[in-house]
Parts: sequence; C-alpha cells; structure tokens
Amino acid sequence: MDANGTGAKTIRRALLSVTDKTGLVEFARALQSFGVELISTGGTAKALREAGLTVKDVSELTGFPEMLDGRVKTLHPRVHGGLLYIRGNAEHEAAVAAHGIQPIDMLVVNFYAFEKTAAQPGVAFGHLIENIDIGGPSMVRSAAKNFEDVAIVTRVSDYPALIQEMKGAHGAALIRATRWRLAKQAFALTAAYDSAIANTLERIADAPAPAAAASPDTTRLPGTLRINLPLAQALRYGENPHQRAALYADGSGRGIAGATQLQGKELSFNNLVDLDACWELAQEFEEPAVIIVKHTNPCGAATGATILDAYQKALTSDPVSAFGGVIGINREVDGAAAEEIAKLFVEAIAAPAFSPEARARFSAKKNLRLVEVRAAEPRPVVKHVSGGLLLQDADTGRVTESELKVVTWRPPSAEELRSLLFAWRVSKHVKSNAIVYARDGQTLGVGAGQMSRVDAAKFGAMKAVLPLKGCIAASDAFFPFPDGLEAVAQAGATAVIQPGGSVNDDKVIAAADKLGLAMVFTGIRHFRH
Repeated sequence: MDANGTGAKTIRRALLSVTDKTGLVEFARALQSFGVELISTGGTAKALREAGLTVKDVSELTGFPEMLDGRVKTLHPRVHGGLLYIRGNAEHEAAVAAHGIQPIDMLVVNFYAFEKTAAQPGVAFGHLIENIDIGGPSMVRSAAKNFEDVAIVTRVSDYPALIQEMKGAHGAALIRATRWRLAKQAFALTAAYDSAIANTLERIADAPAPAAAASPDTTRLPGTLRINLPLAQALRYGENPHQRAALYADGSGRGIAGATQLQGKELSFNNLVDLDACWELAQEFEEPAVIIVKHTNPCGAATGATILDAYQKALTSDPVSAFGGVIGINREVDGAAAEEIAKLFVEAIAAPAFSPEARARFSAKKNLRLVEVRAAEPRPVVKHVSGGLLLQDADTGRVTESELKVVTWRPPSAEELRSLLFAWRVSKHVKSNAIVYARDGQTLGVGAGQMSRVDAAKFGAMKAVLPLKGCIAASDAFFPFPDGLEAVAQAGATAVIQPGGSVNDDKVIAAADKLGLAMVFTGIRHFRH
C-alpha cells in the first residue's frame, strides 16, 4: 500500500481490445502521455495506429499470431499471466520471470455486441454464435480477480474520470477504491453477458445450420429465469418521492429503455412507464397513429391520414385529460404536427424520429422530453409477487375481420366494422375493466380500471367530450350480464366488440338483438392488470 494508504498502483502497461471504440483514441492518447505502453488487437490496434499512436500488437507479446479468424488472440499465458500474477508474491514473481511474462496493469475491454446481434430479425444462427465473445470475458475475469494489481476498464463512460485521477497526486496511478469499483462493474458485465447468451440460446430448441435463421422457440418459458440487466440510468425517485428507482436496459438499444433522449428534463420513473404505454399502443397501427396517455391509460387515441390529423383527433377525444400527458407516435414527427403539439403542455413524446423542423419547434420548450425510439420485439412480461415473480408472454393477440364472429341478427356495417377493429386494439392497452367508445379511428370515451364493467361503461360515457350517438364500443372481456351491454347502448353505441365466452352469452346476445345492436365476438380477451 502506498504512503497515503490509498493503495495507488502505477499504470505502466495497458492492453486495449474493444468493440465499442467511442472515446478510445482520446483515452489511449491520454494513457500514452502518462508513459503507458499500449498493447492492442485487430481493429482496435488499427484504429489507434491510424490516430498516430504507437501500439504493440498482442502477437508481439504472446509470440503467436492471431489465428482462427481472430478466435484465438488473447487466450495465452503471457496475457493471462500478465493480468493474474500477484505483484510482490515471490513464487509468482519467479514464475513470470522464468517464462518472460510482462505485467499488464490495465485492461480496457468491451464485448462483441451479442444482445444487438440477437435482436436482429432473422439473424443467422452461425452469425449469432460467432458473436459470442470468448477472449474478452476471459481477460475481464482475470483482471477483475486481480484488482489489487490491475485496473479493469469496461465502460466508455469511465474514461474521463480515470484520466483525471491519473493526472492527480499519485502520478499515472489508480487507487485501490477505484480498482475495486471497476472490478465490481466488470463482474456484473460478465454476469449480464453470460445471462444474455444463456437466455437467447435456451430459446433455440435445436441448433440449425449456420446459415439458417436463429429462430427462437417462443412456445416455451425458460427453465431458469435469468434477469441480469446493467444499470442504464439512476432516477431521481420512483412513482413517489419516498421510493428509490433506477432504469435497467437489456443493451439492445431498442424500446423505451434503449431510447435516445433528444432534449428536455431528466426522464422520471412515471415518464418512462407512460412512454412505454403510449409507444406500445402506437405500434398496434400500420397507419399514422397518435396516442395520448395519462397514468398508463390512453385518454386519446386516433389514426389519420397524417400525424397532424391523428393528433388533432386524439386531442379532441379528451383535451382536459391530455394536459400534462405523454404522447406516443408511430411515424416521424414533422413540422406541421410539432407546431400543433407544441401548443399543449406535454411531459414527453416518443416517436421513431423527429424532423429538423419538429426539433426546431420543440426546442423552445426546454423541459419537454423528446425520446427517439426504435421498435423492439415483444418480450415476456414480468411482474413481482411476494416471494417470487410471475412471467407471461407479451399480449400480441390480434384479430382480423375474417376471425370475428357475428352473433346478432344485424351484422355491423363496413364503417362500424372499421371502428370496432380500431377500438379493439385500443382496449387491449386499457386497464381492466375496460370499455372504449370510438368512431372513425378516434376514441371518444375510455372507461379504465373500474371494478365493475357497468361502471366502466358509464365512466367512459361520462368522460366523452364528443357526441357518442352512433359510436361503437369495445370491451376487453366478456359482458357477464346484459346490464353492461345495456349501459353502452344507453350511451349511444350501435355496435359492440367483445370476446364472448360468458355463461350468459345467450342473454347478452338476446339483449343486443332487442336493442338493435350489432355485436361481434373475438374469441380472445385482453385483461390488463
């Protein structure tokens, strides 16, 4: 330990081998300015040389060339011996001296992007397997285990702080506390990486030919549930100020957890939950769609010829509730739509892209959070219960016109049918019990989270701003009794879409016929708790 009791160790030799080269040259240049010898591999060495830095190839260190298409380059005693030997241990010192092993004081590594590769639709099995990093994790474990003597750097975000520390009083050295922090991060990285590989491969029942798609078997739930996600962002607090919270991301760069925030205040726990709710509902539609969410429930949802058209329809559904809401959009937001949206106080907007005109218009609203999102594949849903977790498939259920069963003497008109299918998709994203009133690709009233389906029907009607006469209604689950159906008819609905399956279906159908309602069954329900 040094005189100050910090356990500072000087960095004299560093091995750099990274997939993500963000900030690499600047970090390596700083290391070289401290007199650190740089050793590197493949593409990393090439990038450093092109930047004018002096680099020794790892093959010079090991005496062996990189071989087997780069599969073997760092798996060598002169690499792992240099990382693992305990400085000051007489037996270790004698062994490394006998075999000409030089100490490696810092390892800078990040892995092949396995998660991003696995997230690619139709990725070839051989390509997936080839993106399993072997040498990187092996070196990381060696360096992390020997943190007393070696600094293991696995995060690009750590580069600036490490440079500053090496400029400090200890002179090109890192203290023990820093090395310990880096080691813990490194072990967390390898654990998450191994979990990602195990989770992905477990879902591939039979190893296909290398060129065949690595198609996961989505019919099986995992034998072991591995959840090991790195911290993506510490949040100020959770749903309430007395609750701690953080965001953890799967590394795919997709979905709300992998989104890019373009402007605005820090995202809160509630922002993220609401953004996920409106983004997921927006993905239900092929045509331009805008969803306005409050407390995870849509208060306005609409499709239109353009994003501007859809937004105006969604807003007029419930302009009072829309104030302070969160918006999900399934198209690039253009200048015309941004001009209108900017007139409303909105917490956050999620969209696949924002045009330069939209960015310019929103820039005046400094607190507005703009989030650019890449669509993610549906993932299983996890819920906590005391003593364990519940896991279920994502609700990807959909129905088409041909799958609907008309159960009343009057079939729905073509216009009613379009509205029924629209409302059905919306009801899937409304808390149960749910009733959605809609017309012409626009929600008119939403009854969400009620204990009684009759109350949901009445509440949705009460919330309606636009006239309900001639609208349609969607129910996320069956009507157990005719009273719920009678409530939506009283509100003004002329057609109803519901799953069916109640022991009282005959009574409910008879009530619909008596009321002159057209009613269709989907055969699928959308409970959402």
